[in-house]
Formats: sequence, C-alpha cells, structure tokens
Amino acid sequence: MPIHVAVNHITTYKYDRLVNLDPQIIRLRPAPHSRTPVLSYSLKITPRNHFINWQQDPQGNYLARVVFPEKTDIFRVEVDLTADMTIINPFDFFLEEYAKDYPFKYELWLEKELKPFLEKTRHQEVFKSYLGTIENKKQVTIDFLVNLNQRLHSEIKYLIRLEHGVQTPEETLEKRSGSCRDSAWLLVNLLRHKGLAARFVSGYLIQLKADVKSLDGPSGAEKDFTDLHAWAETYLPGAGWIGLDPTSGLMAGEGHIPLVATPEPASASPITGLLEECKVDFDHRMIVTRIHEDPRVTKPFTDEQWNSINSIGMQVDRGLEEENVRLTMGGEPTFVSIDDTEGEEWNTGALGKNKRCLSEILLKRLKNRWTHGALIYSGQGKWYPGEQLPRWVLGCCWRKDGKPIWKDERLIADETKEYSFSIRHAEQFIKTLTAHIGVDPSCIIPGYEDVWYYLWKEKRLPKNVDPLKSKLKDVLERNRLANIFDKELGEIVGFALPLTSKESEIVTDWISGRWQFRDKYMYLMPGDSPMGLRMPLESLPWIRPEDIPQVYERDPLAHVDDLIDIKNHSSERAQDLKSQYHKETTGKEESEEEVVRTALCVQARDGIIYIFIPPLATIENYLDLIDKVEKTAEELSIPVIIEATPLHTIHALILLK
Repeated sequence: MPIHVAVNHITTYKYDRLVNLDPQIIRLRPAPHSRTPVLSYSLKITPRNHFINWQQDPQGNYLARVVFPEKTDIFRVEVDLTADMTIINPFDFFLEEYAKDYPFKYELWLEKELKPFLEKTRHQEVFKSYLGTIENKKQVTIDFLVNLNQRLHSEIKYLIRLEHGVQTPEETLEKRSGSCRDSAWLLVNLLRHKGLAARFVSGYLIQLKADVKSLDGPSGAEKDFTDLHAWAETYLPGAGWIGLDPTSGLMAGEGHIPLVATPEPASASPITGLLEECKVDFDHRMIVTRIHEDPRVTKPFTDEQWNSINSIGMQVDRGLEEENVRLTMGGEPTFVSIDDTEGEEWNTGALGKNKRCLSEILLKRLKNRWTHGALIYSGQGKWYPGEQLPRWVLGCCWRKDGKPIWKDERLIADETKEYSFSIRHAEQFIKTLTAHIGVDPSCIIPGYEDVWYYLWKEKRLPKNVDPLKSKLKDVLERNRLANIFDKELGEIVGFALPLTSKESEIVTDWISGRWQFRDKYMYLMPGDSPMGLRMPLESLPWIRPEDIPQVYERDPLAHVDDLIDIKNHSSERAQDLKSQYHKETTGKEESEEEVVRTALCVQARDGIIYIFIPPLATIENYLDLIDKVEKTAEELSIPVIIEATPLHTIHALILLK
C-alpha cells in the first residue's frame, strides 16, 4: 500500500551585483543505488541561459556541471521529484558466510577495490580513547553495527549547526554534540578503524507523520517533513552498502534517498563552485507533499472522505430524531496482544499475566481520545459455563452533556504501579467518606474471613499437604487457599458502610444503619472476589420476600431530564445522624423492613485502595456518591480504583466496556 510523495527543493543565491560564475557542480539527483523508487525527477536552473552536462563521478554519483556564459545576479536551483514510499526492510539481505560474525576480513580482491573507503587518518587521543571502548569480541555483525549506531545516537547530541564544513571526529567527541554530517563522519571513521569499509552519504530525508501513535516507542515526526541529511554506509560482503543513521540510531530505510556517497565529506556537498567576490543572500526551502495514498488499515479514508461520511451520518441522525426513532448498537470487537496472538489468555482463558494490564492501557487510550471527565471502573462481566466465577470487565462511562463524572484522573490508581496503602488507609478513607456523605461513622463495620470455614477446609486437606503449597487439581482453588492461609485469618479484610438513598427533588439523602449479626463480627462469604461481592446479606435480620427492596434498572429508552450538577450538600443537612435506622432488632421472627441491605466497601488489596459501589436506585445517586468518593480521595491524596455493579444505561450517559 504505497504512498507517493512529491519533494520540491529550492536553493537560491542572490548577489548584490552582476557577477561571473565559474562552472557549478550540482549533486542533487538521487544516486543509482537508492533503494527508494524515484518515479520522476526534474532540475530547473536560473539563469535560463546556461549549458548543462550530466556526468558521473568515480563513485558513480550523478553530477550536473553547469556553465554560465553571462554575468548574473541570481543563481537558483529547483529540484522536483516524486518517490514511492513503500516500506523497506533495512535488514532484507544475506551475508557471506565469513562475514556473519564480526570481526571479519575482506577477501583480497574486495579489499583492494574498497581501499578508498578503508583509508584511516591519524587521530588524537580523544578519538583513540573512544575507539578503545568499542569491543572487538566475536559477535553477530549486524548486532555490532546496530549497537554502535545506537550508541552514537545516545551519546552525541544532535544540533542544527549552520557553520560551514564538517567537524573532525575529535571535535564531535569532545563537544558530545554535532550536526547530522558530524555524527556521520564520526561513524565513518570509527568503522574504518574497526576494519569495515565506510563512506559518507548526503541525501534527502523524508519523514511522514504516522497514522497512529506508536504503542511502544517514538511515534516519529509530528508532521510530514523533508530536509537534506547525512548518514554513513558500510560495505558488507553479500549485502553491499548498508546505511546507518547515527542521528536517529536507525538503519537507513525508505525515507533515506541518497544523492552522493563519497569517501570524504568535501566531495559530497550539494552545490560547489567559485564566483566573484560579492555579498550573497541565501535562501533554502524544502516541501514534501503526499500526492497519492492507497487505503490502509491505519487510514482507510482520506480527510475529505471522512467529512463526507460524517455529513451523511449527521443527515441520518436528524431523520431518526425527527421520526422519534430510538436505536441501540452492540458489538464485541475482539482485541488480542500483537506479541502473543496464540496465547491462551487471548483465545479462551479468562486470566493471564498480561491481559488485564493491556486491557487497562487500551481503555485509558480510548478514554483519552473520546471522552472528557470519564470514570474508569472494574466489575464483573459474562459468566461462561464451566467457570467458577464471572469474568472481569473494565468499563468507562461519561456524560453526554460534557460535564465530568471524575475530574482528576490522577486520583484513579494504576494497577501496574506499586502503592503501599494498607488496611489503616482503608479505615481512614471510609471514615472520611462518611463525613462527605453525611452519615454516622459508627455504622462502619469491619469484615473478616470466615475462620471456621477455612479451618474446616484446612482439616480436610491431606496430612502431607501444606495449605500454602497445596497440590489440589483445581488451579483457582489452589491459589485461593494459598492466598487465604498466607494471611492471618483474624485480619480485617476491609470495611463496609451500609448505605442506601432516599430520593428528593434536589439532592440525594443518604441513609445508613448498623448491621447486627448473630455473631459479634461480620464474616464474609468464602472466596477471593472483591469484598463487596461477598457480603453476608443472608445473615442480616430476616425479612419477608415481598418486603425485600428491589433496585430495578431504568428503561434505557425512557425520557430522563438533564442530570443536575452535583453539589456537596452534606453540611446542609439538619437531621440527627444517630436517628438513622439505629434501632435494635427485636430478636423475634418479625420482618425487619427498615434494615439497609446494600453497602459501600473500602478494601486494601496489593497496596491499592478499592472502593466497591453498591447497587443504587438511580444514576443520579451513583454520580453523587462517585463525587464524594473523589472528594475523599483528593482530601487524603489516595488514588483509588472503583469497583461497581453494572451501571444503568440511560440516554444521558455513554458506557464503554
């Protein structure tokens, strides 16, 4: 899928008077060994009254020798060329057997022909010292060249140097900086002293803006760009001349179009020639333009085509809206890791070492591109037959009106980073949160693992099996037991705050209450799922089935008024916190209708604070509670991860899972 580009290069010399020009040598035609296909080329010279002779120098480079019979006050050279930017693999070659490992020695006949490119010059101590740091140990030849090229890229700072000429290798090493021609000449000298034939190359560098940003490295130019550039080439038996660009640390590819390749930089200058003494105004301009692009995966349509598609889409939307037609769209594109397409976790497995991490990275990239003030949360998704638990799901939701749900993304923890938050921080968080919500902190209740269940489980293990190193066939059960017994069974798992809401027209009134159990403590359901999914709700005071409060999902097509702005109104409440559902249970078999049966949970796992959001009646309740969680996280400087039950889908929110 090629991209064709047009390069326009104009060099102008304006003189303060009419002058005689000696013959001028122009080296601005792509060299015969250019791997990038040049589809067309033209050279225009001003003044028009001139004689031009095309020649080739001893190295085979194209030269235009131009003679001017009359005086002139302007000398202008304009190059136009088009090139096919089909991607070139710079490693697409084979080496002779004797040259596969470095160091190697050229065959005698080849060494004789390469003599100008093997010529060594005397150097000062700084060059010799640097040369001594380059090891001569046996290694793959390509590895040696790539490592040396990248080393110069990292150690020599790139500068745009307008001074005439090329620095000596010593100057470049002492300054640890230089232009592209300085780094290229340094590399040429290093290669020659290491026994490899090398030459200096001057040419065009074309860099095109990538369709999409790179996932694991530099994305390249921010816009299409071209300029004169310099790099080095070394001769490898079996492969020929191979380009090395120490300015970028890369091998020469389709963007490197050589114009001249010579043993010395002086004979590679784009334009050389004498003229009478005078004052000169110099101007240099280069432009690259895309003139043809085939559709491709990363850019299937041009900008004009996208605008046309969007225009038609807007027209369809207006028609659907006028006819009051409601549509929903579903789709499940499958994403896999580019590095492990055959891995079990990317095909059938629920879990794996990279799946969760890469999924989080993808979701955050989508969030940054498509949303504003979105909330990222985790929860449970599909439950496949034969699997013990539902699969995890990562979600992102945001408001259609553009107002933020979560304002500071720094307060959303990153599971790939190491934090050191403990159960102490979880307790501090939930107590601070009660102040923002406006409920009594005495309603907070710690949760523990069911000691008796796990002691019973341990007793059922074979005598010669350590629960920390169990050999149970079920991998999940084996890991679960190891994690449980690796901790003290009496440790607090997390904290729960019984919480529900009572709607009003303006604000959400939050209601809490004390949970009482037959035992003094709250023991969680056995398992290793988040605490919020293991609440012992069956142990709460009995209630008639018909009295159990239900949370129904709102009709996604029902009309909902615009969501009101979230305000912190907890300080405005005048109710007595201690009067909120604190009555003692009777102990009789009477239906306890007033017991709060949902709870917010705060849990510290692997150094990260997790907040479980319980089922809520309306999305307004949800947004209000999320706002208070963020205020608490900001006050305590504790980033958190939100764990939530499935969110209601309404027209005011957009969900991405």
